Amino acid sequence: MDGFVVLLVLVVAALLAAGAVVAGFLVAASLPLQIVWWVVAGLILLAVLVLATGFTVINPNESRVIQFFGRYVGTVADDGFKWVVPLTFKRRVTLRVRNFETSKLKVNDADGNPVEIAAVVVYKVVDSGKATFAVDDYEEYVAIQSEAAVRHLATTHPYDSDAGAGTSLRDGAEVAAELTAELRDRTDLAGIEVVEARITHLAYAPEIAQAMLVRQQAAQIVAARTRIVEGAVGMVEGALDQLSARGVVDLDEERRATMVSNLLVVLCGDKATQPVVNVGSLYA
Repeated sequence: MDGFVVLLVLVVAALLAAGAVVAGFLVAASLPLQIVWWVVAGLILLAVLVLATGFTVINPNESRVIQFFGRYVGTVADDGFKWVVPLTFKRRVTLRVRNFETSKLKVNDADGNPVEIAAVVVYKVVDSGKATFAVDDYEEYVAIQSEAAVRHLATTHPYDSDAGAGTSLRDGAEVAAELTAELRDRTDLAGIEVVEARITHLAYAPEIAQAMLVRQQAAQIVAARTRIVEGAVGMVEGALDQLSARGVVDLDEERRATMVSNLLVVLCGDKATQPVVNVGSLYA
């Protein structure tokens, strides 16, 4: 209930108790009647004191979990000055969005390579009752489940994969969505909603970092060379087709092979080529 309304009622009751005390003194000639008035005043004051234990102040994005002699009777999440069941224990639970960052974990990825991985988890409490009574400490629960989910994620995906070979740990959006979904399933029973979870640190373990760097560089060089060769072959094919279509020169198989070889050397070479003018016969 609105705390100010109950406060007004209790103030009126306290005034009535004071009036009963005064009335007891006014009937001093009759001791039994005087005692009755004072008993009434005492009962009213006792009721006021008991009811006053139900007042509580709730800040924005907070809630109060109410227990009556150990029994859970409900949760109040409306901010303001409130009055709840008297003689109850009121536990504060924040509903604000929180961040948690795991420590750097050393695990083996799907390929068996040791990697270091860490993640940040953004979460909030959506059910104060579950967060209070379903687990011992919901903050510790989120921390442990986050590390377990990150370890599981790292063991089911490789650090890096070839194109089209599936999701790797370096695929940020896909990995973040998978980690968020898994954490939501793990923390639902504790009344926690995971807003977002993302990888913040990902690297090979120091003992293999240098070797993996060389491997990555070699893979990039191979990929670059493959694209260069594919482009060069297309350019050579186009050049030969245009020469034949326009009738510029009639090449036999040997001359075509020579031209293809020369063009590929020019297009695929690491350094600039130097032209050589042949003034003799090709067969000389």
